[in-house]
Amino acid sequence: MDLQSVTIRKLSAGNNVFLTGGAGVGKTTITREVIKHFEDEAKKVAKLASTGMAATLINGQTLHSFLDLGIASSIKELELNGKLEIKKKIKKLISSMDLIVIDEISMVSDTLLDMIRLRLVQSGFSGVLLVVGDFLQLPPVVRGYGEVKFAFESESWAKFEFDMLELTHIYRTDDKEFIELLRSIRFGYVDENIHNRLNEYIKPLGEDLSEFTFLFGKNETASHHNRAQLSFIDSESHVKEAQIIKHSKSVKDMEIERFINDAKIEKELELKVGAPVLFTRNAWNYFNGERGVVVNIDATYVYVQKSDGKVIKLEAQAQSKNMWKEKTVDGKKEMVEESLFSIYQYPIKLAFAITIHKSQGMSIEDLIIETNEIFAPSQFYVALSRSSNPKRLTIIAPKKQWYELAFVNQKALNFVKADRVC
Repeated sequence: MDLQSVTIRKLSAGNNVFLTGGAGVGKTTITREVIKHFEDEAKKVAKLASTGMAATLINGQTLHSFLDLGIASSIKELELNGKLEIKKKIKKLISSMDLIVIDEISMVSDTLLDMIRLRLVQSGFSGVLLVVGDFLQLPPVVRGYGEVKFAFESESWAKFEFDMLELTHIYRTDDKEFIELLRSIRFGYVDENIHNRLNEYIKPLGEDLSEFTFLFGKNETASHHNRAQLSFIDSESHVKEAQIIKHSKSVKDMEIERFINDAKIEKELELKVGAPVLFTRNAWNYFNGERGVVVNIDATYVYVQKSDGKVIKLEAQAQSKNMWKEKTVDGKKEMVEESLFSIYQYPIKLAFAITIHKSQGMSIEDLIIETNEIFAPSQFYVALSRSSNPKRLTIIAPKKQWYELAFVNQKALNFVKADRVC
């Protein structure tokens, strides 16, 4: 079944769609194609996500920004902050949309979904909603020690009446045994067979770690490992500073700073000739997570040689914060998406180490997973599913049992099992 066509057909017929599936099944690819299809038909598409990093992956903006939710995390807080009533310009903006896409729906809480629905009702939204994600991956961020509550736990979820479409074919690897292993870990299932298969990936680390990418749970550990490994390379250091271009005078520096942090853009990217790097974007001649080695650096370009010998000439690429504004086009007032500012940086990161969170969407060949920094449900599954070549996967022996590492949120598990399309 061609789920891309099915998704477009259902949305075009006025049905809300929930597009789901495990890691590496092509959710992002289909989402981009659906967006392109609607935009090619001159339809207005809002591309949204709950975090800045997720939003930048689809060239969109955060839900809070688009829906004018301020810092509220519930309708009650919205009222306390004086933002319960919708502004006229926000009402006009939302009502002008034909399609609203919400990526990484697993990170949207029940109360945030209620706020989303409130804004859609307030604005008389008559378009359709496409929500994308896997509830057995990253959960909503919770303040303090509060209970994690997912979007599907909200009354609004049932009211949206989503048609669920599940992608099942994994494109990241064609290793059938590993695919079966991933499916088991996704559902938190570890028996003796799974236990033994995971043990096979525990291998001694060699002295030269430069060939591998470490996956860590914490930012500071990944940064420390990158700096330490880079210092072993005996060549000149080049620092590529991110270039900021404001397209609007009203943009505040604090807003740019927040965007840089949310989108995980390197303000200062330190590189050396000989340093291994990972591409952080998809393009016609490289993919997100593909590895290469820096072979030359000049004022404008960074030259990266891939494993097939091809050299990619890279220039800094823009990541922009976009906003919808009312403009007069051909004598008529309409909503137009414009860039507020753009941050230019090279689409690469040092390949010695990366966090599990930042590796979302990547396919990495030579991988070492540091299991002792895994603390959240489904985090081990996300880490394991980055591997595009299981033969070159190493797992550092955990200090706990495999079943304690491969745990999932029980509510998410029950929901996914109940709603699965076979």
